[in-house]
Amino acid sequence: MRQTQAKAVAGMTCQVLRKTRKRKMALAANNKTDADKKASKEKEANSNTNTIKIDATTWKGRYKFFIENITVEPMLACYIIPSVLASLATQNLNLEKACRVNLGYSTEVCDALTERRTQNYTFEEREVQQLVASMGVWKTMLQSALPAFLIMFIGSWSDRWGKRKPCMLFPIVGEFMTVVGLMICTFFFYELPMEVAGFIEGFFPAITGGWFTMFMGIFSYIADVTTTDVRTLRIGIVNVFCSLGIPIGLALSGILYKKIGFYGVFSISAVMYIVALYYGYKSIKEPKKLDKPVLPDQPCAFIRDFFDVRHLLDTFKVAFKKGENKRRKKVMLLMLVVMVVIGPMHGEMSVGYLFTRYRFNWDEVDFSIFSTYSMVTNLIGTSFSVGVFSHILKFDDAIIGIYSSMSKILSSFVYGFATTSLVFYLGAIVEILNGTSFIAMRSIASKLVPTDELGKVNSLFGVCEALMPLLYGPMYNATYAATLETMPGAFYILGGVLTVPAVIIFGWMYIQNRKAAKAKLVQDTEKPSIVTDVIINAIPKETQIGAPIGSPVLNNYKNSTEIKANSLKNGVINPAFEEQINVKNDKNKISIEKDATENAINKIVNNDIVENCINHHTHKDIIENGINNTYKESQEKGINNPVFKIEEN
Repeated sequence: MRQTQAKAVAGMTCQVLRKTRKRKMALAANNKTDADKKASKEKEANSNTNTIKIDATTWKGRYKFFIENITVEPMLACYIIPSVLASLATQNLNLEKACRVNLGYSTEVCDALTERRTQNYTFEEREVQQLVASMGVWKTMLQSALPAFLIMFIGSWSDRWGKRKPCMLFPIVGEFMTVVGLMICTFFFYELPMEVAGFIEGFFPAITGGWFTMFMGIFSYIADVTTTDVRTLRIGIVNVFCSLGIPIGLALSGILYKKIGFYGVFSISAVMYIVALYYGYKSIKEPKKLDKPVLPDQPCAFIRDFFDVRHLLDTFKVAFKKGENKRRKKVMLLMLVVMVVIGPMHGEMSVGYLFTRYRFNWDEVDFSIFSTYSMVTNLIGTSFSVGVFSHILKFDDAIIGIYSSMSKILSSFVYGFATTSLVFYLGAIVEILNGTSFIAMRSIASKLVPTDELGKVNSLFGVCEALMPLLYGPMYNATYAATLETMPGAFYILGGVLTVPAVIIFGWMYIQNRKAAKAKLVQDTEKPSIVTDVIINAIPKETQIGAPIGSPVLNNYKNSTEIKANSLKNGVINPAFEEQINVKNDKNKISIEKDATENAINKIVNNDIVENCINHHTHKDIIENGINNTYKESQEKGINNPVFKIEEN
């Protein structure tokens, strides 16, 4: 009889508790206290209304997901396209000023150099290029070193105050000021020398962070508003917009410069920067965070806080901070991956045009066509990797990084040994997956650290990226000059060799991820059931005491403490104990059973764990016996526990 009654209780406990819980929730809704409101706000903030979730099982759903979750991408496109669009006009402005203003050559000579009629003006051509190249040395240092210094402070500031938008908007302001300054240099063409244009070109982007700060802000923002399961996809979408913007800018730069000149190109760029700035200010919302601090309202206080050396040290400590799953080693290795992935790209850009001009006798138009073709193939490969490998097949980020790095290594041999234009074009096909290593690297980093350290980590990556032109530019130029007569494509082989460590690092990370996943599976398998811990350990042992609140028995807290210690040791947080502590001195409570049982079970019934465990063969008898013993002791002590009223009914 008792066994039958216990089974009845075990089978219907959840139903009774749900009814009780619903009544309590209805009462709480009508009499919500300030504490309840605060908890509700915290829950809402923790869930983060900006968090992007994916629910796309059909093509229509995927399209809707893509459209509804567009955030930073339009702004990024309106930032990258004008930057690339104005680059060719800026280079020609420097060449024109070097020839006509600094060197003072005649209009006939400079017109011939502009039209590429250099047969009779080889000396003048060499002089102009040497002058522009000498300016390029200090301009590169200005464009790289200053952002590398500032980005460490910017990343720490962004994390402390929860601000991502300024990191994305200020670089746009810098580029806008640059094109306005270049228009002034064009207007005062003969009054201002080449160095003024070069300073304007380098200073304003550098002082506002440039591309490095823009990408740091974008990837930190994406990590703030996405869950880990879609983060790789969202970072990939951003990278696709970046890959799409560059070939568009390259394709239009030469045509627009020929048709509308300096003023036209710089004006279009300025308008696009204004559009990007307006969109970013109006449409992008800061991620919601709890306890958001108030920014200093005094300019001096803001400057002191921004350039505080302690925050700079905090940024570096992120790389050396220990954490679970070998966090410190992974962050440091990812910084090395940045160097060996981004570095060869900068090096090849510095000598790529010279190589094709020497090897295949290409001109600017031929090289521009190939650059556009290469960017389009890279865009296709990136889209395929993100859409198929990451989103559909759910490949590990490290595996995607391995595929990408191997694509780069193989293509370096095709480029290096190419003797015809056709073979060189085939190299872009082999390199089609290369762009995804950047995505994999960013995605892995965003999953290693909490959101309040994303800015610092991305700033460290930005420092590495900013310093790479200073390191790889001279290295590739020296290699190209030394091997020009024997093997001019040797610098491509150098890039392939330097990428090998990335394959090794991604492989090691994949092995570590597999080990961590396996260990978590074993831990979850061995972890005891929450219901077993709460109902069997907490309720029967405490309720078998059978004493009401205020009894001397409750002063003996040892038993409850031991149960709680064992519970925490097994990784289970038992909700019954918190309430027991709170009601210890509350004599209005009927019994410890009512409080512990109702609160313990009701807090977990929302996860439907009770029904699953009651139907589970392993714990069925244990739970029935626990309820049975609890009921028996309650009746003997005259305690009316509402959980067991079902048996009386």
